Amino acid sequence: MQTLINRSPPPMPSMSSSLLKTPPPSLSLPKPNKTHFSHLPVSLLKPPRRTRVSCSLIDPDGGKLVSLLVEKTQRESKKRQALSLPRIGLTRIDLEWVHVLSEGWANPLKGFMRESEFLQTLHFNSLRVENGAVVNMSVPIVLAVDDEQKGRIGESTRVALVDDGGDPVAILSNIEIYKHNKEERIARTWGTTAPGLPYVEEAITNAGNWLIGGDLEVIEPIKYNDGLDRFRMSPAELREEFTRRNADAVFAFQLRNPVHNGHALLMTDTRRRLLEMGYKNPVLLLHPLGGYTKADDVPLSWRMKQHEKVLEEGVLDPETTVVSIFPSPMHYAGPTEVQWHAKARINAGANFYIVGRDPAGMSHPVEKRDLYDADHGKKVLSMAPGLERLNILPFKVAAYDKTQGKMAFFDPSRSQDFLFISGTKMRALAKSGENPPDGFMCPGGWKVLVEYYNSLAPTDVIHSGTLDLEITLEDRLIDQVNPDLF
Repeated sequence: MQTLINRSPPPMPSMSSSLLKTPPPSLSLPKPNKTHFSHLPVSLLKPPRRTRVSCSLIDPDGGKLVSLLVEKTQRESKKRQALSLPRIGLTRIDLEWVHVLSEGWANPLKGFMRESEFLQTLHFNSLRVENGAVVNMSVPIVLAVDDEQKGRIGESTRVALVDDGGDPVAILSNIEIYKHNKEERIARTWGTTAPGLPYVEEAITNAGNWLIGGDLEVIEPIKYNDGLDRFRMSPAELREEFTRRNADAVFAFQLRNPVHNGHALLMTDTRRRLLEMGYKNPVLLLHPLGGYTKADDVPLSWRMKQHEKVLEEGVLDPETTVVSIFPSPMHYAGPTEVQWHAKARINAGANFYIVGRDPAGMSHPVEKRDLYDADHGKKVLSMAPGLERLNILPFKVAAYDKTQGKMAFFDPSRSQDFLFISGTKMRALAKSGENPPDGFMCPGGWKVLVEYYNSLAPTDVIHSGTLDLEITLEDRLIDQVNPDLF
């Protein structure tokens, strides 16, 4: 059974407004600098309520969107200042967090966390701001330094953050240095200290034993020069785009994988439901994660090629879809991390969020099981402090309907007609150069996926021959139409 949960107490719209429809927009192709994407949340814990139809975007956490970018007229002066300060080199993941902070995704944070913010995040998954309000903050956004760097900083109250070429990126002021208790951080963020957690091995295990927090001034916008910077819209830019499109609702869908037609069905059905509620122009934020991901995930550049084909072939309507890259690194921290994903989209203007099964989850790094309970992510989102303003949309299970030759919502009364194609099976098909059933993914998008696997070294490609797509119930429960698992 599907319900819509709104945890604020809005007035009920009139019957006429709840039946309001709008004609379908044209399917003109997106301009390169105007396409963008998303991810979405779920809850089954509360009775459904009507949602207020409003034309204004949701306010960011703290009421005002933070921008930590230095004004253009001051940038040369800040660069000169940075050259006179003790330096801290940034890793790629550190730079991604500078990007996240600079644009206000972590609103109202104004820099890397000091100890009080770090402890609130670890123990409460939230921060109490100056006016006493609580905002959600579930993952630590911190910068580690080692003993040698700490010694070089000495009594200085400011440090320069530099890239791998030694060029200044930002200045961190009014600094505070405190102990980096890695075991506590890992245990509270992931719920385990088992070896093999991807983000831990990449960013924490070999990091310094100290954390440095302070106020951040970012000298210039973060650019990656990878051909994708045009897709990296800030929260402020996204809000401007939603306003330009006269959006009266924004629903976000995050994924770190290619889009198949089951995902598209969920997104288009969400828009249909919002129109039936009385909204006149709901806009989809399709928002793929663009920061660090583990080695076996499809790289961002290939995912973006695939996403563009989805719009070009009309699987999603470019007139009502904004495709953008979310710059955050991926933790794979399940119910803890999905709160961060939801909170960040509030700051970009989204007031609806859909979540699937086991969001931000992964297999246990040692044992043969999922690391997190598959339903805990959506349940936690429904109760998380600081996310009360977010409207949570339940997730329907989609599968391949053999009678219709397309992806459709699963009907248990005729379960024999449905085929569940897991992410594992789909990747194996692409690696072996085989095609899925017609209607599973748009042809152009599938071609991109096959090209990616063909580009890998021969030892990385699995040649599996003919695959049996009729998978077991256990496989279904692991992989069924989960945006984060495909």
